[in-house]
Amino acid sequence: MKPRNCLVLALTLLTPSLAVADGDAHFEPIDVFELEWAADPQISPDGSRIAYVRNFFDVMTDSRRANIWIVDFDGSSHRPLTSGNNNNTSPRWSPSGDRLLYVSNEEGSAQLHMRWMDSGQTAKITNLTSGPGGLAWSPNGQWIALSMHVPSRPEPMAEMPPRPDGAEWADPPRVIENLVYRADGAGYLEPGYSHLFVVPAEGGSPRQITSGDFDHDGTPEWTPDGKHLIISANRHDEWEYEPLDSEIYEVSVRDGAMRALTDRRGPDNAPALSPDGGKIAYLGFDDHRQGYTVTRLYVMNRDGSGSRVVTGDFDRSVQDPQWSADGEGLFFRYNTEGNGKVGYVSLAGKVETLADDVGDSIGRPYSGGWLSVSDSGRFAFTTAPPERPADLAVGSRSGGAATRITDLNGDLLAHKELAEVEEIWWESSHDGRRIQGWIAKPPGFDPGQKYPLVLEIHGGPFANYGDRFSSEVQLFAAAGYVVLYANPRGSTSYGQEFGNLIHHNYPGQDFDDLMSGIDAMIAEGYVDEDQLFVTGGSGGGVLTAWIVGHTDRFAAAVSAKPVINWYSFVLTADFYAFFYKYWFSGFPWDVPEEYLQRSPLHHVGKVTTPTMLLTGEVDYRTPMSESEQFYQALKLRKIDTALVRIPDASHGIARRPSQLIAKVAHVLAWFERYQTDDGATPEAP
Repeated sequence: MKPRNCLVLALTLLTPSLAVADGDAHFEPIDVFELEWAADPQISPDGSRIAYVRNFFDVMTDSRRANIWIVDFDGSSHRPLTSGNNNNTSPRWSPSGDRLLYVSNEEGSAQLHMRWMDSGQTAKITNLTSGPGGLAWSPNGQWIALSMHVPSRPEPMAEMPPRPDGAEWADPPRVIENLVYRADGAGYLEPGYSHLFVVPAEGGSPRQITSGDFDHDGTPEWTPDGKHLIISANRHDEWEYEPLDSEIYEVSVRDGAMRALTDRRGPDNAPALSPDGGKIAYLGFDDHRQGYTVTRLYVMNRDGSGSRVVTGDFDRSVQDPQWSADGEGLFFRYNTEGNGKVGYVSLAGKVETLADDVGDSIGRPYSGGWLSVSDSGRFAFTTAPPERPADLAVGSRSGGAATRITDLNGDLLAHKELAEVEEIWWESSHDGRRIQGWIAKPPGFDPGQKYPLVLEIHGGPFANYGDRFSSEVQLFAAAGYVVLYANPRGSTSYGQEFGNLIHHNYPGQDFDDLMSGIDAMIAEGYVDEDQLFVTGGSGGGVLTAWIVGHTDRFAAAVSAKPVINWYSFVLTADFYAFFYKYWFSGFPWDVPEEYLQRSPLHHVGKVTTPTMLLTGEVDYRTPMSESEQFYQALKLRKIDTALVRIPDASHGIARRPSQLIAKVAHVLAWFERYQTDDGATPEAP
């Protein structure tokens, strides 16, 4: 076991220690409302300033809000560019750095706004009918490309008789004929497609560029002459049934003519045009319908010829590629062993690591983060180590360690004792593979005491936890629990072979990995093996339900937003055209035993552990019916259980801050029911 290494800090920005008031020494549920975090940093073309989104919560409306702030590269002149309880997001510098484009809903709907940096004047420049995305400046600074939803109005299937004046009839039926008709977090989808538009940077009417019954999402790249846009889209006839099969396209700005530049089965996306316009970098992989495939960086000629993989020897997924100004390589983000990195790869394939601790987690310690690169080679990114939510950090390939330049939560957290997070490795009992995890110890931890332990399992399942800030982990620790979270087999950031150990085998030996982690924690000497608790969400909810069907060593469990019955899941989830094809060997009616054997419901007859189910009521990823099946089965077996339904919550559950608090509070309340009086008894936060 070893303590983690933190990002080098700018000492001048560290908040001085404050006197600790009684009852305010630890991170508490109400503190969630006070958290702030940085996102979407955009470094100016000359590398001198960074505009970024500063997120916060509004306790009176129980909602997330965002404003745009700006700070010099050295951390000075930190100040807001927008203010208030609106949402101001997506700052984008003009090519010359004289203007800043952004999206604001200050007048109700999301519209493009412009700020002139010399005068500070701002103006709304659009009256769009749908929210804009994928903003991109033309090279001459005269045009903005964006994506926007274009609704369609299908003819009604049946004609109704005329309604008398003043009559109040029921809402008309919703007729669904599309394969994809609802999405978690968005609900039932409005008919239509996302298309590219261009609008004058001085304001005016948007002009639609793409057409057809296909979506055109993501951020386009302008060619240097401003005549074409380079985009990624899935325009195949079977696009609904082959959701990963996208290509890179060249689109004429003049007439919308399109030409495919790639042609293979698999995703080709995130195009980035070299500074001279001669090459296109993009991300993708050959799709063999595995559960997990490492995403690689490719480079091809501007006309689509000569495609080659640049990161072929780099066994980690590449994200967010951005060219260096000299065109000799690309900056990118990646994750390895649960830690986010900024990397640089030459066109010859040599990889350098430039910065650590990239992240932006708030609720649970998932991977994420943002990166922006200037023409000068300086870059800005978000960093979120375990002791604080995302701040801004900066670096340069030409020298020196990356430096944090903001301290957005010093006023809230500097005087609180947070859980210390340590790294731990152990060997799996299944095959001796090394498994990585992290331990969060309660404030005031005493190794001479015995503590209850919470095993917190990540979802995905192809995802990763790491040494990142997590308000949920901090709240569990503040309540007196040692928290173990880990990356069992199937987790990303350890290469393709490790990730695919659960291909068509999930849940499986990831159970053994986690149980070996519990054994390793007990061996440390400070965990009470009679007070073990387990929880997890989504894929972690699956494993929680699987665990209680395979062992009785836990005192209580909370399975959040789980899959309980794979057969029903693949026919009710929002992304059902994907799940059956990549996670199983066939349709459920063709290989029913495969679905049955891997379903926690199949093992419910062996459950003796008190188990709570917790799910959002508008979760379309792992629908409420999954939790209800396990709850009702446990009820029929007279096993202690409860079903917690979070109103208006989708799969993320914690979209609103009070929902995050409610989730943690109910998990802790359930565990408290089944505590013993021995050892270090937790206190509710």
